[in-house]
Amino acid sequence: AALPKATVLDLSCNNLVSLPSDFCSLSHLVKLDLSKNRLQQLPLDFGRLVNLQHLDLLNNRLVTLPVSFAQLKNLKWLDLKDNPLDPVLAKVAGDCLDEKQCKQAAVKVLQHMRAIQSEQDRQRQQKLQAEREMEKKREAEQRAKEAQERELRKREKAEEKERRRREYDAQKAAKQELEKKTKKETAQTRKSTSSSRPAQPPRHKPSWSRSVLRVLLLALFCVLCTLAACKLTELQRQPLCVSVNTLYEDVVAALQNHKTLQNMLHQNSQ
Repeated sequence: AALPKATVLDLSCNNLVSLPSDFCSLSHLVKLDLSKNRLQQLPLDFGRLVNLQHLDLLNNRLVTLPVSFAQLKNLKWLDLKDNPLDPVLAKVAGDCLDEKQCKQAAVKVLQHMRAIQSEQDRQRQQKLQAEREMEKKREAEQRAKEAQERELRKREKAEEKERRRREYDAQKAAKQELEKKTKKETAQTRKSTSSSRPAQPPRHKPSWSRSVLRVLLLALFCVLCTLAACKLTELQRQPLCVSVNTLYEDVVAALQNHKTLQNMLHQNSQ
């Protein structure tokens, strides 16, 4: 790590089991020898060693290579002999028995890993596309569900409004029917009452003559009442009654001179 710009590194025959991920920060490496170790896998970001041209992985325990291996675009020499490689990868890599075969191995393995990377990218894109479509489908279903719920609420409100309107109309009709029935019963009652009562003669408007007559009769009644009080009660000794009695006797004496009145008075006295 203290030599980040190292270009050649030989770690062969060290019984290495794995490499740390920080190992891939040695991006200036041009030649790397990891042969005769016990490596079972390479770091996932091994492709960061973009300047690597010569790679020796002879006699390890590798089965596959990381997908980032496809980024080693400058790789020109590769040896994967004596590894329990995947059959497909082993067939692509070949034997690497001479310089030519090792160079071909580098080219073919890079092509193979790029194909794998492309396939994985395609699958990843398909997965993302499927997830997007699934998300869109869920959103569409959610929108449809919300629209259905809104429509249901709207229909329920309309039904509730219609129910209230019918109830109001029914109450109004019942009220009108009750008022109509009440008016009918009232009219019948009035008709029955009017038919049971005797017919009354039409009333005539009072005339002035009747009013005067009533006043005179009232005045005469008052005079008679006064005269009776002065004649028949103890008030006859009062000055007012003495005057009234005297006046009455004078009037009677004057009227007795008339024969007709005498006869009427005589009959009244009898």
